[in-house]
Amino acid sequence: MAILIQLKQVSKTYGTGHTAVTALCPTDFTLKAGEFAAIIGPSGSGKTTLLTIIGNLQRPSNGQIIVNHQDTTHLNEGQRTDLRFNTFGFILQASNLIPFLTVKDQLALVDRFNHHHKHETTMSALFDMLGISDLVTNYPAALSGGERQRVAIARALYNDPSIILADEPTASLDTKRALQVVQLLADIAHHSQRGVMMITHDTRLLDAVDTVYEMRDGHLKTLTDEGMRKIKASAI
Repeated sequence: MAILIQLKQVSKTYGTGHTAVTALCPTDFTLKAGEFAAIIGPSGSGKTTLLTIIGNLQRPSNGQIIVNHQDTTHLNEGQRTDLRFNTFGFILQASNLIPFLTVKDQLALVDRFNHHHKHETTMSALFDMLGISDLVTNYPAALSGGERQRVAIARALYNDPSIILADEPTASLDTKRALQVVQLLADIAHHSQRGVMMITHDTRLLDAVDTVYEMRDGHLKTLTDEGMRKIKASAI
């Protein structure tokens, strides 16, 4: 499988001198096409820092980030913006839909920013895949939590990104909807050969994931099957 993301000894430190705080220790990480990876760990352990560095939302203090075989470490801000817009789809804990736009217009706004208009069938295919075709004229206030999150996923996929980054995408959903969203992300990774990385606190969702990492105090490690069993047992 093609490698979409590669981190080489990437770290992040905030502040300097005696006030310096290391949020991410030197880290190696790889995400492949068709892979669904999850990162678990306590709040403040560095998960979101890692996600935002991978998504080029902030720069690392040290190390090298390679996205689709391109070293992004020294890109200027304009190049980083283009990379984020064309390569990544971001799904956040809050769906962050614009309240005064209908479901259809949420995606149409992406076209305005991108200065082009995709064919209507592209949008319709996404709505069909996500089961929200009958909601396209609705505003966010008229949608359930699960429906809003599916709209957010549609918006994240609309630019056909090769990499999906999801930060607690199921936190506001009940168990049934959360499982549906995670299975959908797994299907997107496996059937469309995209790379999907998800941060989650919910160990019930990990059965749908290909690779699970644990972050503690800025250190990232791959969880073994035994480690997975212990974490699931402790959550019961």
